[in-house]
Amino acid sequence: MNDIRLYMFQSGSQCCKLHDIKMNQGDGADYTIPVPWFLLTHPKGHVVIDGGLAAEGLADPRAYWGDAVDAYRPIMSPEQGCVAQLASLGIAPEAVRFVVLSHLHSDHSGAIGRFPEATHVVQRREYEYAFAPDWFAAAAYVRKDFDRPGLRWHLLDGTGSDGHDLYGDGVLRMISTPGHTPGHQSFLVTLPRHGAFLLAADAVYTLDHWNERALPGFMASAVDAVRSVQALRALAERTNAQVVTGHDPDAWPAFRQAPAYYD
Repeated sequence: MNDIRLYMFQSGSQCCKLHDIKMNQGDGADYTIPVPWFLLTHPKGHVVIDGGLAAEGLADPRAYWGDAVDAYRPIMSPEQGCVAQLASLGIAPEAVRFVVLSHLHSDHSGAIGRFPEATHVVQRREYEYAFAPDWFAAAAYVRKDFDRPGLRWHLLDGTGSDGHDLYGDGVLRMISTPGHTPGHQSFLVTLPRHGAFLLAADAVYTLDHWNERALPGFMASAVDAVRSVQALRALAERTNAQVVTGHDPDAWPAFRQAPAYYD
């Protein structure tokens, strides 16, 4: 599979409260959010973007994810793990060259260490913060996902105004978008036929956040979160990109789900 294609997957869902996603909204109402992740196929080697939740946690969610399951309860089958979903496309773990990570929260770190030939790419600031998070953020990081022996890491020190170009051909650019976490990054994918997709990840939980109608319910810095969205909006306008939000249950179904793809 040497064509450049973007596949959109869902690593199950999480049950939480609306105010966890849209600050001060919902009056305690339940809210179920999708957990997206992505595969970019490329002649120079495939890329897993994030990876969703770790399938290994499903046998005993509390033992794996801790008390975080009380606030974000996973609804997922083993077949929705990233390795199993790639196998359904005929892609072996050894075919993945990169695992690129928006950040290291546990609903995005399920691909780390599952692909033996992969280099893991994340912002240095995020990597360092994950090992020593502030108290309010500690439950979101599951150290057993990313603190593994023998992993190859490429740590980015920012991305510059045009982002970090993974292949050097403009297909995948990583854009620094702090706010949700100190070292969060988003992804601009530019495809030959379908054009640009801005994978905002948790820089933009929902379109309400994108349209400045709600702050996200969890973030490290409100100021950085707002300014990152402003920068992404300018980027989307400049590149005519379709915006893919991080956890919007209303917007997510509008996109093609794997095994369908964009090329």
